[in-house]
Order: sequence, then C-alpha cells, then structure tokens
Amino acid sequence: MIYIRNKEYEAILGYCKQQLPEESCGLLGGRKEGKRCWVEKIYYLTNTEHSCEHFFMDPREQLQAVKDMRSLGYLLLGNFHSHPNSPAIPSKEDARLAYDSKLHYLIVSLEREPLLKSFVLEDGALREEEISILQ
Repeated sequence: MIYIRNKEYEAILGYCKQQLPEESCGLLGGRKEGKRCWVEKIYYLTNTEHSCEHFFMDPREQLQAVKDMRSLGYLLLGNFHSHPNSPAIPSKEDARLAYDSKLHYLIVSLEREPLLKSFVLEDGALREEEISILQ
C-alpha cells in the first residue's frame, strides 16, 4: 500500500494538467516500513519524448532526484506518469517498462475527471494496489 498526502496528490494533478497535451512523469521519494510506503517528496521530471502517448524521463534529472533522495534519507518508491487521453490503466508499453517489483507505478488519467491509480509488479504482471490519500 502506498500513502500520499493530499498536498502532494494535488501537486501531481496540477503538474500533469500543466504539461498537457504531453504525458508528464516523475519520481516518488519517501520511506518504507514493510509493505507500506509513504511518499515524502515528488520529483517532477521532463518527458524528453514530448509526446501525448509516450514518456521518457530525462536521465540527468533522474540522477539528480536519486541523489537528492539519498541526501534526505529517502528511498526511491516508484514513479508516476499521466495518460492525457486514456484511463489510468497500464498500457502495453507501461507493462513492458515495469521492471522492479519493489517499485510503485502510479498513473494519472486526465481523460475525464482526474484519477490516480497505483500498480505493483507481481509475477510479471502489473496489479492495481490500494492507494491512500491522507489529509
């Protein structure tokens, strides 16, 4: 299960809307206790694909984000990206790019009302997990 404060949730939605019509992307830093993860910091990264159907995170920005996480004592919990015109369901490409069962893969759909879902990799497939938005 992944926990995110409402403030960070709203910030992610705002960033995703700001990046329209392109997909947006970023990393999630925070702390972990067993299978529970708390998002403490969001890292907004550049989609170097500049596409509404694909994303590729800027490698330099990824490295800087991971360095910052380490300096703060946080772990890389996962990433997020948006689907400007489709549901918050992993695409075939999303599934292909999911490689680490320790990470959480968040998708923001902007197709209708904004919707955030989280997925984890289990037995080679992405499975939706519970996400808790805290006040």
